[in-house]
Amino acid sequence: MSTAPLPFTLTDAPTRTDLLGKYFRGLGDPTRLRILRLLDEDGELAVGELVQRLGMPQATVSTHLACLRWCGFVETRRAQRSVIYRLADPRVRELISIADSLLDDNADHVACCQTIDR
Repeated sequence: MSTAPLPFTLTDAPTRTDLLGKYFRGLGDPTRLRILRLLDEDGELAVGELVQRLGMPQATVSTHLACLRWCGFVETRRAQRSVIYRLADPRVRELISIADSLLDDNADHVACCQTIDR
């Protein structure tokens, strides 16, 4: 019997802080945040609608959607040949709203921060 690791098994158990940092990196991309805002505004959108609204290639949008889905920010349903996306949990909306509120008090500092841009 082989003891080789499974394809999706973590070799080192990440700490809760490591996982939370990785989770926030899922939100750390402006395109992914734009997608979440569009879904928040419209409720549900098909990939083609997101592609049109974002003005980006379908492959790029699909890659971002896959990340958001994998981390549990969005979920899907099928409607004939289309895949329809929506926020997976109302707390996603709350999380972004809280971040927006915090940004109001720190926008100048965030704009000037060079550490995060590296």
